[in-house]
Amino acid sequence: MPITLSSDAQSDPNAPVSATRRVYEALRDRILTGYLAPGQRLKVDLLKEMLGTGASPIREALSLLTSDQLVDRLDQRGFRVSPVSVGQFNEILMLRCALESMALSQSIAAADQAWEESLVLAHHRLTRTPRDDVPVFEAHHKTFHMSLLAACVSPILLKFCDQLYDLNIRYRYLAGQSGGYAARDVASEHAAILHAAVDRDTQKATDELIQHYRRTGEFLSARLARL
Repeated sequence: MPITLSSDAQSDPNAPVSATRRVYEALRDRILTGYLAPGQRLKVDLLKEMLGTGASPIREALSLLTSDQLVDRLDQRGFRVSPVSVGQFNEILMLRCALESMALSQSIAAADQAWEESLVLAHHRLTRTPRDDVPVFEAHHKTFHMSLLAACVSPILLKFCDQLYDLNIRYRYLAGQSGGYAARDVASEHAAILHAAVDRDTQKATDELIQHYRRTGEFLSARLARL
């Protein structure tokens, strides 16, 4: 079974979750982690057996995933997992750097004490989680990065940033881990971004964030080119 990356439902285990939402999160996690491979056909009958649910929530979830750019609808032929490419990864990286710089600038400009406390807590939880505890680490990692942007006043911009994060993490799983990635002091990079944001130093915070993404991008591009 794939690991679970979705954290929305975990925040309140007693909250009602629709069948479509459960299927959406299950399929999303399987696509992001590579359990469902790029280009793989998504046949409703097989997904019904895999997830133990009916056809309607599966079709609704697949339609939602097409909006997330994680699933392609094939004319008269169903659905497939969206393919990947080095070119697409580079486009995702370019957009993340541009849009998250904008969102972070807005977030710092509108920041208050509650935003700062939430960001510091998110960073603390991230630093306390071992990287080999993959599902928990990845949930805290996304929470930290989205907490940086949380005070941004543009909900559409935040939605794009959230979507791009998920598209990027798919490539991280595809490329896998290696000693070269582990040799990076990613914790120090996160700390530098945090400190600049808390100091309300917008230029330094955005510079640190872009450098962080470009370092990861260089590593992943090299790995993807060899696959």
